[in-house]
Amino acid sequence: MKATIALLPGDGIGPEIVAITRALLETLAANYGHQFTFREALYGDVATDATGDPLPPETIKLCEESDAVLLGAVGGPAGGSQWSGAKARPRPEQGLLNLRAHFKVFANLRPVKAYPMLASGSPLRPELLHGVDILFVRELTGGAYFGEKHEQGDGDVAWDTMIYTVPEVQRVVEVALNAARGRRHHVTSIDKANVLASSRLWRRTVDEMKPANTDVTIEHALVDSFAMQMLRAPNRYDVVVAENMFGDILTDESAVLAGSLGMLPSASLGVGTFGVYEPIHGSAPDIAGRGIANPCGTILSAAMLLRHSLKLETEATALEKAVERVLEKGGRTADIAAPGETPIGSSLFADMVKSELAKPVKSIDE
Repeated sequence: MKATIALLPGDGIGPEIVAITRALLETLAANYGHQFTFREALYGDVATDATGDPLPPETIKLCEESDAVLLGAVGGPAGGSQWSGAKARPRPEQGLLNLRAHFKVFANLRPVKAYPMLASGSPLRPELLHGVDILFVRELTGGAYFGEKHEQGDGDVAWDTMIYTVPEVQRVVEVALNAARGRRHHVTSIDKANVLASSRLWRRTVDEMKPANTDVTIEHALVDSFAMQMLRAPNRYDVVVAENMFGDILTDESAVLAGSLGMLPSASLGVGTFGVYEPIHGSAPDIAGRGIANPCGTILSAAMLLRHSLKLETEATALEKAVERVLEKGGRTADIAAPGETPIGSSLFADMVKSELAKPVKSIDE
């Protein structure tokens, strides 16, 4: 097949991990007889440096002409003083929010899998990680991130408005329900209905959807309680659906189950096959250019791109299994290396994945 993929490397470690992932996608294309065209554009703080806008119109146009978008990471140097005061520059994260809003990608899929070979490096007991395989579905275009924001007077008072409508809740819950049908038929809906009016609307809407979806077990959980229970019994959860901010926080917490934030991919989807794919970690400016970043989140995001936007399930599985085999053989970047294990750099990890792509797809458990 032929496909055009927009690459937005962004800031910090973004360019290096996107370059690594592009090379792996090129290998897959050659192996399976596909033709992928890659087009790169400015995005994030680097785009602001060049154009004054973290998501320039030229970048939006390039994405519109593509089948999918693969992001690196967004965020400028540590400190953040350049984003406050009278002459503040646009925050690079605003480019990400604008991208999601422009393409109306409302459901963010974040799979969290506990790899047995990484269990020794987790702060949790290994037995708690057995069988952990959670799919978070985070609502992406509503809530406090997109509600009215106001800073009053000299900045002593500020507020953000968390707002949701019934259709917004319904559409993201439908995504969660459909995903659960291909998994273990269980959905946990996250809210704070004992305090927030928007959460009470969320819970009521979910309850109203139950009669038409009796093939899936639907339960509610308060966000604070769930944050604890996820670490006490993570393997009881299948699909977890949450509003924007709750989903953001919980999936970062869930990184402890996978071994590192660097392991987690994501797919942002709307109507149709177009999607935006990115690791959930930040730009890590402190390690940028050192060649030690974990590329797994971006590589696995590319696998989700193959699966959801290009409908190439075999190729997606091949890439995922290649990563698993490298981990099984002891490939560890610094963030997932346990005491006594020697970490390797980003490029060597990717070279090992490339080598595994030449082998048949096979479960590491076989």
